Amino acid sequence: MKPSIIAATIILQLAAADWQYKSRPDLAPPRLNITIRAAPNVEKGYVFVAPFAAYPDTATEQHGPRQAGPYIFRDDGELVWSGYGIYSIWATNFQAGKWKGKDVLFSFEGDHNAGYGHGHGHTTILDQHYGTIRELRAGNHKLTDKHEFHIVSDNTAAIEVYQPTARDLIPWGACPEQQWIVNAIFQELDITTGELLFEWASLDHVSPDESVLPITTGQAGSGYNSSDAWDYFHINSVDKDANGDYIISARDACSVHKINGTDGSIIWRLDGKKSSFTLGDNVTFCFQHHARFQPQLKGTDEGDHIEYISLYDNSAHGTEDGRGTEVHTAPTSSSKIIRLDTKSWTAVLVQGFYPPDNLRSKSQGSTQVLSNGNVISNWGSEGALTEHDSKGNALFHAYIDSGYLGLGVQNYRGFRYNWTGLPNEAPALVALENDEGTTVYVSWNGDTETVIWRFYAATGRRGVRSLLGEAKRTGFETSLKVKTKGVLHVVAEAVDANGKVLRSTGIVKSEPEVLPAKAGEDAPAIVIEGERQASAEVDEL
Repeated sequence: MKPSIIAATIILQLAAADWQYKSRPDLAPPRLNITIRAAPNVEKGYVFVAPFAAYPDTATEQHGPRQAGPYIFRDDGELVWSGYGIYSIWATNFQAGKWKGKDVLFSFEGDHNAGYGHGHGHTTILDQHYGTIRELRAGNHKLTDKHEFHIVSDNTAAIEVYQPTARDLIPWGACPEQQWIVNAIFQELDITTGELLFEWASLDHVSPDESVLPITTGQAGSGYNSSDAWDYFHINSVDKDANGDYIISARDACSVHKINGTDGSIIWRLDGKKSSFTLGDNVTFCFQHHARFQPQLKGTDEGDHIEYISLYDNSAHGTEDGRGTEVHTAPTSSSKIIRLDTKSWTAVLVQGFYPPDNLRSKSQGSTQVLSNGNVISNWGSEGALTEHDSKGNALFHAYIDSGYLGLGVQNYRGFRYNWTGLPNEAPALVALENDEGTTVYVSWNGDTETVIWRFYAATGRRGVRSLLGEAKRTGFETSLKVKTKGVLHVVAEAVDANGKVLRSTGIVKSEPEVLPAKAGEDAPAIVIEGERQASAEVDEL
């Protein structure tokens, strides 16, 4: 292939996200590659993800979403909200929740160390209008890590901290120069004030000999400096139960620990080198993520000695940038629900949820048990998400981006939530004129309530309106084609299901339409799938 053709092909590949939205040409969100369309019995709600590129960009290779950031999608792949530029630095662990009884969004944003899967920054909380209402940082002179922010009560949240610490590591196979180890810490904070309410540190309770990864370059850290400290334990999730005790997922110990919420002592360990439980068939896991209590699964006849938890079993370990050595302990990753009996000290697998395409994620991942019993499995470094029913049948499966841009896409956690978005900003509007007439395009980033868009021509100094028509909203962007030229100024208004006008756009002047250039024979155009726009045609009024 000639150099000019190679260059043209790369340009076309990078432009695959272009031309999605005429009213928002600045947005280039991922396109979901849906391989199992949503079944009727998926849980209601939207898909929440925050994809990013695994591979660093080079002069000739660029992968992953062109605009990494938090996103809300519908099951059919239609964009609901792009958080690109709102979360202005690297963002992950994007979720919806309740704070003081109100619906909120939150995400980590900060620096990302792809080599060791750590991030250092803070958590930013948005309201239903997508305005920032709080930035929460770790207490006790520490930096929040990316792995956890979990609202555990009406006004408190659990976070995780990656804290490099100098120690004598010779007893665990290090040489004298290898002196740095990660003290894995979690905290519970008052969200309103930032007050530190509880802090637990792994080195106070867990010996480094529980690690399943040795101190070495390319896996859990070499220990030669604070930036490459040996991450022997690696907390990646924290949850709290009604009794005030915690569970933590210790990835590099392949274990889940229950922690006393008063004195920090370890109540039990599940799996790993010192498991308190005898494990039933297929319970064992390794390099796991996202352990959560599931009290709603407990039967009314089951006593206090019975607990249910969920977790994401990676069964694999490797660096997010792909440069480290990968190890694995099972053919695929999976989501698991486990029943624990602290009288017989046995652990039984209630249900496993497995990927449709035999995916195995070397990093990241999450498991969400939904209110209807379905389970969302987010396949982490594999950049995919599945919804299963309670028996393990796949109801929905999608990769987060498609085609060339889908290579190397990763997503730390993925969820489904009901969400009502009422943006503060005005809707975006553009009117494009060509030889066939004028087409008006409108969108409102984050809006979940509009069902009809009404379009008007605006004339005179006072902008007197005359109705051009209306179109049912079926996706992110809605259009109306008017079979006439010379519609100089237009305005649109959003109408909800009750006929209430939610918001009007500003008045915009029509402009000439520019169409995508046709690709040459040597560099065929990439077919862009999934473009769905509501449209209606009206005759000249």
